Amino acid sequence: MSTVLVTGASGYVGAAIVPHLKGSGHTVRAFARTPAKVTAPVDQVVAGDAVTGQGLDRALDGVDVAYFLIHSMEGATPGFDTTEAQAAQNFADAAQRAGVRRVVYLGGLVPTDHDVSRHLASRLAVEEILLQSAPEAVAFRASIVIGAGSRSFRFLVRLVERAPVLPLPAWQRFRTQPIDERDVLALLHAAGTQDDVTGATSYDIGGPDILTYGDLIRRIRDSMLVGRPTLALPISVTPIAAKFAAAIAGEDVALIEPLMESLESDLIADPSHDAAGRFGVRLHSFDAAIEHSLREWEAVEVLSAR
Repeated sequence: MSTVLVTGASGYVGAAIVPHLKGSGHTVRAFARTPAKVTAPVDQVVAGDAVTGQGLDRALDGVDVAYFLIHSMEGATPGFDTTEAQAAQNFADAAQRAGVRRVVYLGGLVPTDHDVSRHLASRLAVEEILLQSAPEAVAFRASIVIGAGSRSFRFLVRLVERAPVLPLPAWQRFRTQPIDERDVLALLHAAGTQDDVTGATSYDIGGPDILTYGDLIRRIRDSMLVGRPTLALPISVTPIAAKFAAAIAGEDVALIEPLMESLESDLIADPSHDAAGRFGVRLHSFDAAIEHSLREWEAVEVLSAR
């Protein structure tokens, strides 16, 4: 079995993929700015910073497959896109020096009929850099990941839990294709471990259900068994709405504003990108994803709205 590097191992997806890799017999090395924050069962942690490039050569030495799961989530920070691109380029250069065979990346779905938000444009720029970093590079593009640890999902649940009325800005009419956390992890694991991955390829990924953002929020509300009325708003006013929504949910507005900007278009997976079929992953329905995520959440914290 090979040595696999997981960057962002202290984050949500990075920590979650480690047990899958360990379970299939791989040695897992983590790369983190603060090693003490890595709680996943890795074999080794290398300290470093992708933005400066410090530690990358050591982390990638002897590595066959590397996961790039670093995101600057606070996308309203000035210059965040430059920072993300610099981290990706440093990683790509180090991966090429180390002769890494495969790099796996998780980014965001990009609209085809609308201007791309700053948040998604940065994800796409990182993808383009990473696809040149290894001969078998694979990039996945996802919309909302439904999971107990997903910050976008947790934000929506907190809104439903705490807001007596659910305001739905004009972006409620746009469609999205959320995907179960379990399916994302299965795809990431398969992309990093299957033998027949060739070429630098990107895949749109989404669950089997396509729904509007308004319906997504209403179905989360219904799954939580609460009677929150909705209020349709004729405009989006994202900068203002983001501040109110972040305050209600107890989140950082620097995260919420770019996420809400990304809602102002359809985010649907290209049906020709059959990643599930390609990697042999069976997809969970949206309702199954919601129920699973809420059960996991409530195993450690009671939701007052339930």
